[in-house]
Amino acid sequence: MIPALFTASTGMIGNQMYVDTISNNIANVNTTGFKKNRVDFQDLLYQEIRPAGAEFVSGATVPCGIEIGLGVRPTSVAKIFKQGDLVNTSNPLDVAIEGTGFLQVAMPDGSTAYTRDGAIKLDTNSEMVTPDGFKFIPTIAIPTGTVSITIGNDGTVSVLDQNGASTNVGTLQLAMFANPQGLKAIGKNLFTETPASGAATLETPGNNGAGTLAQGFLELSNVQIVEEMVNLILAQRAYEMNSKAIRVGDDMLQTAGQLR
Repeated sequence: MIPALFTASTGMIGNQMYVDTISNNIANVNTTGFKKNRVDFQDLLYQEIRPAGAEFVSGATVPCGIEIGLGVRPTSVAKIFKQGDLVNTSNPLDVAIEGTGFLQVAMPDGSTAYTRDGAIKLDTNSEMVTPDGFKFIPTIAIPTGTVSITIGNDGTVSVLDQNGASTNVGTLQLAMFANPQGLKAIGKNLFTETPASGAATLETPGNNGAGTLAQGFLELSNVQIVEEMVNLILAQRAYEMNSKAIRVGDDMLQTAGQLR
């Protein structure tokens, strides 16, 4: 049997995952705070026909051996936490994180999730929540009769009442991770920590490397459509070439089977 059939099949499987990942990136081009994914590949085992350095004749060694590769496999799909572009929404409840860090979100099961999506809403209790109704941590409520809301670069949330008095109602903190790529994406623009990401370290925005908050802005997806289209073409062509390698291997087997 020709090993190229199995080797090329690994290439087709790997590039199918590549296309799937690119498709997800393109689908989320308008998702607030979305971070694009990248597939990493590595080659598989090699069949060693002749080792390098083997003695060929007395006193002479082979300078270069013979190794036949057995294909490729995906090793990871990594999140690229590059800063996305900021867009001005003029909505006082919208905040964008300039720099590193995540807002904290309280999940219904009592766990904590993390997000870069700063599209803050108010629930029936005038508490700050995500578009899905999950409360931010710490819980911040906007008093009745508030005329305007100000969210400072350092996360301080203050309100102005009808009498012109300003009141500090809370402070948004940012969670920092030693390895953000180790976070687990669970959908709804949310991440959860894993042993690979490490535990969250809470920082005041602007301190110890944490980013700052920009009120009235949202962070767009960091997906670049042109780059993704180029990657899609490369993945498609690689898939086609691997399928042709399988076809060539099949033709070779057919030719060998027709020998008289």
